[in-house]
Parts: sequence; structure tokens; C-alpha cells
Amino acid sequence: MKCNESNFIRRLQRQKEDALEFIVDTYLPLIKCVTYKVLSPLNNHGVIEECINDIFLSIWNNSNKFSGDITDFRKWICAIAKFKSIDYYRKARKEMVFPSDYMDMNAVRSAEDELIMLEDRTELIALINQLEPMDRDIFILKYFLGLNTNEISTRLGITPAAIDNRIYRGKKKLNNNATNLMLGESGT
Repeated sequence: MKCNESNFIRRLQRQKEDALEFIVDTYLPLIKCVTYKVLSPLNNHGVIEECINDIFLSIWNNSNKFSGDITDFRKWICAIAKFKSIDYYRKARKEMVFPSDYMDMNAVRSAEDELIMLEDRTELIALINQLEPMDRDIFILKYFLGLNTNEISTRLGITPAAIDNRIYRGKKKLNNNATNLMLGESGT
């Protein structure tokens, strides 16, 4: 029996490979659209492709849990794609490595200087972590990764003016938090 529009759900639930091929051929553009919408800010096509493969694997592995018609199936796979993409986004964000080359690593420093710089950097990261998630992302992209406002705008999907406003307010908040931190230390 050949897989078609009327029997692909039943064949998928019986773990027939032609049903998975049919689903890939039919629903790949939809899955890609959902996945790219969530993962495009990461600007990592490898993660996007891995996520798409994982989505189809989840559809295959969980097909026996689906009940409904073709319209319900479309909604079901969109939900799988959305949530799987969000999981990948969160995982990738946690694994992001921020280079520390914003400092001149070629300069010769004493052990004392290194310790002070490490403490200052730790305090700066702690202060940045107090910002709202969007503001924190903007600061990391701008000051740690060296992206310009237009590149950040493209990655995060907000206007350059909104980024400039968030940077201005974020700097103000960081300054107030740093001042409060300093006052708290000197008061002890």
C-alpha cells in the first residue's frame, strides 16, 4: 500500500517509513518556517538543521500519541516544531561562549592586576545579569561580542532606535546599581 493524503497518519502510527517520507515532503516548508522564526536570532544554520531533524524524529517517535484528522495533525506538528525550537534556542543561549578578548591580552600584568580585573569582570557580569533579558542580550552582543546596532537589530528583530534607547536606559541602571554596590561596600 502506498502512502497518500488519506492514509499517511495511520501508516505513520504503524511506523511505516513511507509515511515519514510523505510527511517530510509535505510539511518540511511549514516546519522550516516555524523553526527559522524561533532560531534565526542565533544565526546558526547547523542548530536549525539539527532542530528540524529532531522535530521529525519526535513526530516519528510520538505518532502513536496523535489522534485526529489532517487539520489536527498540522496543528500538532506545528506545536512540536515550536516547542522543540524553543528548547533548542534556550539550550543554545545557555551554551553561548562570550570571548574575553575585549581586553588587551598581550599586555603584561602582575598577578594582582589579573585578580583585580577578574573581580571587576565578575562584578560587571553580575550587574549585567540584573538587567532584563532583552537588555542583557543587547549589552552582551554590543560590548562583549562587538556587534554594531544594526547587526543587533537584525538578530533580535527590534529597531535600532529601540536598541539605542535600551542601551541608554541600561547604562543608567548599571550606573545606579554599581553606585549602590559601592555605597553598600563602603558602609560595612
